[in-house]
Amino acid sequence: MLKEKLPKEKVLRDPIHNFIHIEDPIILDLINTPEFQRLRRVKQLGITSSVFHGAEHSRFGHSVGVYELARRITERFEQYYSDIWNPKERLLTLVAALLHDIGHGAFSHTFEHLFHTDHEAMTREIITGDTEIHRVLAQVSTDFPNKVASVIAKTYENPQVVQLISSQIDVDRMDYLLRDAYFTGTKYGEFDIDRILRTMQPTPDGIAFDIAGMHAVEDYIVSRYQMYLQVYFHPVSRGMEVLLEHLLQRAQELYRSNTTSEFAENDFVGPLLAPLFSDKKLTLSEYLKLDDNVFMTYINIWQSHSDPILSDLSQRFMGRRPLKSMEITDETAPLLEELEQLVDNAGFNPRFYTARNNAYDLPYDDYKPNVAKPRTQIDFLLADGSHRELSDMSTLVAAIKGKASIDQRFFFPKEMLNIEPDELFADTFKKFRSFIRNNALTTPNPES
Repeated sequence: MLKEKLPKEKVLRDPIHNFIHIEDPIILDLINTPEFQRLRRVKQLGITSSVFHGAEHSRFGHSVGVYELARRITERFEQYYSDIWNPKERLLTLVAALLHDIGHGAFSHTFEHLFHTDHEAMTREIITGDTEIHRVLAQVSTDFPNKVASVIAKTYENPQVVQLISSQIDVDRMDYLLRDAYFTGTKYGEFDIDRILRTMQPTPDGIAFDIAGMHAVEDYIVSRYQMYLQVYFHPVSRGMEVLLEHLLQRAQELYRSNTTSEFAENDFVGPLLAPLFSDKKLTLSEYLKLDDNVFMTYINIWQSHSDPILSDLSQRFMGRRPLKSMEITDETAPLLEELEQLVDNAGFNPRFYTARNNAYDLPYDDYKPNVAKPRTQIDFLLADGSHRELSDMSTLVAAIKGKASIDQRFFFPKEMLNIEPDELFADTFKKFRSFIRNNALTTPNPES
C-alpha cells in the first residue's frame, strides 16, 4: 500500500527556491529512478554555456524546481480555494510537474531537430512504458500513469491541472526563466515570482490572477521576451548548435554509407550511438542511454577521425570556434546561393559549413481557437467577478501581443572574413565581405 506521507520531510537545497520540499514517498521514489537521474546528465540550456559560462545547470534541477512551484501553488489552492480546487488533484499535479521534461534528449532541441524525436512524446512513453517510472506511478493506481501522460498531452479533463503545467504562464516557464537568468547572469530575466503565486487562483475554466498581480505578470511577460532575445536567440550559441548539428549529420552519413573497412572495423560511433545513426526507430531503452556526456565523448574522439570534415567540425566544436553569422531577411535571402558558392570556392563544403537558421518566439498572444495550437490567454479577475485578458489592461503587453520575435541568420566559417592580402582565396574572401554591411546581408559592395 502506498504511504501518503514520508515520516520526515526531505529537502533539496536549491539556488532558485532555497528548498525543494518533498513530503510524498512517490515523489522521492520518482526522483530516485534511473530515468529521472539521467536528467542530471542533460544540460538545461544545451551548449549555451559556450557563451554564458555559468549555464551548466541540468534538466534535473529544472524539473525539481517545477515540482516545487507546483507544490507551493497546490498547497495555497487547498488552503484558500477548497470550494473550487479539488485536493485529489494535488498528487497528479505534482507528479506531472516533476516529470514534464523526463523525455528530453541530449542537447535538447538540437537533438530533436536532427533526429526527428519529440520530447513530449518520449515523456509520455517513459511514463506509460516499461520503465521504473511507470512501476512507481502504478503504485498509486493502475490508471495513474495514463492520467499523468494525459496532463503532459494537455488532454486531461481538468483545465486547472493542465494550465498549471502548460500555459502562457505555468510552473515550467516560471522556473526556467528564473533558473536560466540566474545561471546565465542575466538580471533582466528576473521577475516577482512570489507576487505571481500569491495572486494566482483556480477558476472553473482553468487558472486566473487577481487584478492586484497585474504588474507582476506584466513583468514576467517582458522578462520572457528579453530572455529570448538576449539568451535563447544568442547568435554565438546558435553558431555552436549549427556545428553540433552538422558534425552529427556527417557522422550519421559516414555510418550509413559504411563504404570502407576502416569505419566498420573501428566502429567509430560505438554501441550507444549506433542505434541512433541507423535508419531504425530508437527503442525506449536505447533512447534512455543517451545523454550529453555520451555525445561529448564521441565528439572528442572524432577530432582525430580520418574524415576531414568530421574531424574539423569536431575540433571547432570542442575548441569553441563557432560559425560566424549575418542577419538576413526574406528580401536578401535570394543572395545566399551566391554566398554559398563563395564558401564552396574557398574549400568549405556548404552543406556542412553554412546554414540558414531562424529563431522564432511569440512572447504573448490571446486565445485563438481556430489555430492548430491555441494558447490559453492570461485572465484577470476583477472585483465584480468578471474577467479581463492581460493585454486589455497592459499597454506594454498589448504592444508585443501577437508579434513574433524572429531572428533570421546565415552561418558561415569565420575564415570567410579573412582580410590577409596574400591568402590564396583573398579575392573570394573580399567578394564575400562585400555582401555584409552592419552585420547584415546586403547587395554587394565591391569597395568593402
